[in-house]
Amino acid sequence: MTEYATDVLVVGGGPAATWAALGAAEAGARVVLADKGYCGTSGATAAGGTGVWYVPPEPAAREAAMASREGLGGYLADRRWMARVLDETYDRMNELATHGRYPFPTGPDGQPLRGGLQGPEYMRRMRIRIRRAGVRVLDHSPVTELLTDADGIVAGAAGYRRQLRESYRVRAGAVVLATGGCAFLSGALGTNTDTGDGALFAAEVGAELSGMEFSNAYGIAPEGTSVTKTAFYSFATFYQEDGRVLEGAASQGGRSVIARELLTGARVYARLDRADESARAAMRLAQPNFFLTFDRLGIDPFTDRFAVTLLAEGTVRGTGGIRIAGDDCATGVAGLYAAGDAATREEICGGFTGGGSHNAAWAISSGSWAGRGAAGYARTLGSARTASRPVTGAGGAGLRPTGSAAGAPEHREAVALVQREVLPYDKNYLRRGEVLAASLRTLDTAWSQLRAGLYGEGADLVRARQAAAMTAHARWMYAAALARSESRGMAKRLDHPDQDPAQHHRILVGGLDRVWTRPAARAGVAA
Repeated sequence: MTEYATDVLVVGGGPAATWAALGAAEAGARVVLADKGYCGTSGATAAGGTGVWYVPPEPAAREAAMASREGLGGYLADRRWMARVLDETYDRMNELATHGRYPFPTGPDGQPLRGGLQGPEYMRRMRIRIRRAGVRVLDHSPVTELLTDADGIVAGAAGYRRQLRESYRVRAGAVVLATGGCAFLSGALGTNTDTGDGALFAAEVGAELSGMEFSNAYGIAPEGTSVTKTAFYSFATFYQEDGRVLEGAASQGGRSVIARELLTGARVYARLDRADESARAAMRLAQPNFFLTFDRLGIDPFTDRFAVTLLAEGTVRGTGGIRIAGDDCATGVAGLYAAGDAATREEICGGFTGGGSHNAAWAISSGSWAGRGAAGYARTLGSARTASRPVTGAGGAGLRPTGSAAGAPEHREAVALVQREVLPYDKNYLRRGEVLAASLRTLDTAWSQLRAGLYGEGADLVRARQAAAMTAHARWMYAAALARSESRGMAKRLDHPDQDPAQHHRILVGGLDRVWTRPAARAGVAA
């Protein structure tokens, strides 16, 4: 067991994690960042490009930006938070240009275009920035549980260093969870590290979650591939196997038509035939990785039809996550902060988000706030207390079984069971109450079994905890979806297709052995 001591521990390695580490370091804190993969290349952003909700501080432009998503999100967003994120994102993107030397392109008028980022270059520069700021980076070092002191205050984390094949422990004055959302190992590009670990860790120390019903995001991808860059499919026409146009199918507002057609066993085809020459050139410049698959397969997506599928992206493109209890992204559990996709994005998106744009801005902003907040909290404790206080592991399922291992599921079996209940379109995407309830009963039974006997050591401990996190995530999702007996934002219920004014509130969810839900107070929710 290797021991480390620091003021702030950041768990994760994507945009939110690196902005949190940078914010904490610039606030004067000693910082350790522990990433499940290699910080700078792991996660969904590093694998592609992303738009950013970057809006100059002009009143009309800001008003239009805030109003544009309110209806889509079911009017659950908060304009005060929207304004904060727009301000913070604008400042940090400009800082990325000046201090991070990010090579933003320029428009025809010579002005820089800062509304998008190429993921590989973005994350390469963010790694350089945090290293120069003095952050100690532990690559390939997945965290497996949080540590708490005698008062229940979060006091660090423990994990496993894959390449060194050794356990480690970090004592910290505060912890920022920036572990990303949960895509249930669906195969979507860059989401292999997004297994919901941070939400499990947070729940084990008493944190609540919010917006978990807004979790049925599915991205369009060429069949047999992983690239879910759905925005470009706004230029697509979708076809049935016999070549006829699939009426009603679209990337926005028509994905359920694609899902229903795929459920019949038929294939669905697409062609980006509505893009003119200028759009085609711009698309290749904006998202070159989108075209790599086509180029390798010898397909021209603008002229050739190609088969498509839908890949689950859960709370990576969904909205739900750890509830935020303060402007500094505190969670309500002393010493614990959350940022990026690990945290709920309802504050700025309500019940609908999607890929990039708002999520990218939230990662930048919430990461910066959480890092500074964690540094301030750690400062109140002092380094001496941080290093000397007794700590206890808070982890449960997959780490500390409550019963016998006899008959307990193996981690692969646990993951396969969750995927059977979460990935199919007719269970998670085209939702009905009776189907959700049946899946939740199956998942509850699975949780009881893995809680009693699932266990691993070393690398298998990491996999066991991932299986537990995915199971917990699925249960929170479906419990919240059942509690919202209406259609609002992306939480569509086929048995409740209308929006219910009486349910204009957020839904909190939590618990492990027994999952609970309750409506949140309406304070802070836009009318």
